[in-house]
Amino acid sequence: MIDLSHMSETGTEIAVRVTPKASRNRVVMQDGDIRVYVTVVPENGKANAAVQKLLAKAVGVAKSRLTLMRGETSRDKVFRVI
Repeated sequence: MIDLSHMSETGTEIAVRVTPKASRNRVVMQDGDIRVYVTVVPENGKANAAVQKLLAKAVGVAKSRLTLMRGETSRDKVFRVI
């Protein structure tokens, strides 16, 4: 897992690309983009919740401080630290 603690400031927006149904949960930097791989399926918000939890851990904030701003049904999502 990568260290994104420099993004923990309130108001920071974090754009990620999500891959559901991955073989393992992880957050990586790839070609300058943040990619989040989660093992859960994208139904009923399960993948979004898993992404929020993993991203919060990588950023070093409580998951309640991350709000999904855009991309609820898309692979490209934007979270904001509140």
